[in-house]
Amino acid sequence: MEENSKKLLTDMQYYVTQQNGTEPPFQNEYDAHFEEGIYVDVVSGKPLFHSKDKYDAGCGWPSFKRPIDDEEITEKFDTSHGMRRTEVRSKSADSHLGHVFPDGPGPNGLRYCINSAALRFIPKDRLKDEGYENYLVLFDRK
Repeated sequence: MEENSKKLLTDMQYYVTQQNGTEPPFQNEYDAHFEEGIYVDVVSGKPLFHSKDKYDAGCGWPSFKRPIDDEEITEKFDTSHGMRRTEVRSKSADSHLGHVFPDGPGPNGLRYCINSAALRFIPKDRLKDEGYENYLVLFDRK
């Protein structure tokens, strides 16, 4: 997988997802992006987050209230960089996504702070064309 990932991902995508890196705040693709659609794991293509759950937390990275499917997210205790926090990874590809913090507005008070480089955005009007038509029902949810 590693050699294949190096060929398919940009340097930043590889650094973030495979080497547990972090992209610079406020200098990434999806921080200020609010188009309707879903965000999928850049490695596996598995759906991770919905645009309806995205909000501006002012932290410099895309922030979400919750994942589309809790089963696709794994959490690990992370003490890197002298901090105590919870790392968020994708279950299918084991991609490093970012971290989750208990200071969000979501239904459970969580803020998923995710690196743009770990995500690929699929606009609502392209979901069917890209094989994600089952996720169109999420746009009807309140």
